[in-house]
Amino acid sequence: MERSESAETPNKANRFVRFSIVPFLLLAIPLAEIATFVVVGSQIGVFPTLGLVVVTAIAGSILLRVQGFGVVRRIQETMNDGGVPGRDLVHGMMIMVAGVLLLTPGFVTDTLGFLLFVPAIRDAGWSFLRNRIVILGGAASPRTDRASGRRRDPDPQTIDLTADDYSDTGNDRSPWRKPDQD
Repeated sequence: MERSESAETPNKANRFVRFSIVPFLLLAIPLAEIATFVVVGSQIGVFPTLGLVVVTAIAGSILLRVQGFGVVRRIQETMNDGGVPGRDLVHGMMIMVAGVLLLTPGFVTDTLGFLLFVPAIRDAGWSFLRNRIVILGGAASPRTDRASGRRRDPDPQTIDLTADDYSDTGNDRSPWRKPDQD
């Protein structure tokens, strides 16, 4: 029993250390933002400081839109080719986090957000995450046949009805009839 207790202790300690950084960040980031606002505001004034915050929010939303649509396009192309878009999915998540950081008022979060828009920084994040995550590939894309690589019919599940197959009259035995038809 002593052995199992000692084996569990490092796991509990690792879990504690891993999750203890979140409350620290929740306290440290706003404090850093306040300190930065005070320093920048004392140097350039209140209104220019507020203007910078608004300008970075607008620039962040524009960058989010442009780079976000680019990542979505690359994900679609990769999936149409039958591949798994692991790198592009991680880049998309980093761009989304960057957009949230830029929309959050503050200079520290804006700096982190702008850094995440740099492809080299995102590639470094991808190389860090690549060996730590597992991406499972699903079925082939509905538009490509994985074996031959040829494009298939875009909607093979379409059923064409003739006028004889369709009727407007209800069926009394149908479980889908209207409740007032009882």
